[in-house]
Amino acid sequence: MNPIFSHRLEVRWREMDALGHVNNAQYLSYVEETRVQWFNAAQTDWQAQASAPIVAAIHVDFRRPIHWPESIAVHLYADKRGGRSATIGHRIVSAGDPDIVYAEGYTVLVWVGRDGKTVELPDYIAGLFG
Repeated sequence: MNPIFSHRLEVRWREMDALGHVNNAQYLSYVEETRVQWFNAAQTDWQAQASAPIVAAIHVDFRRPIHWPESIAVHLYADKRGGRSATIGHRIVSAGDPDIVYAEGYTVLVWVGRDGKTVELPDYIAGLFG
């Protein structure tokens, strides 16, 4: 499966924990940053729309620790589509060697209106799933 979006990030020294590797919570930040960059690339004014995505669930399988210094790539995949939700797969790999997988999983996003009620997926997201 080909990614729908990829984003490269540099691991920062401050992201490490006392054991000398990137703290597990930071992996979620990498996925979040990639998701925001994807939204910006897909729909420049997505934040001003009448609806916005919220995270309903997130799952991460940690495969190996990330050490500093490292450049990583986060790949996003169109996994499953519902009428009001989308499941986006994610994989964090070494940017220098994509066979080194640090983590993988998925995020379930639900679109809600400004009133907090769920709404249909926007076209720019629904179209990714064919």
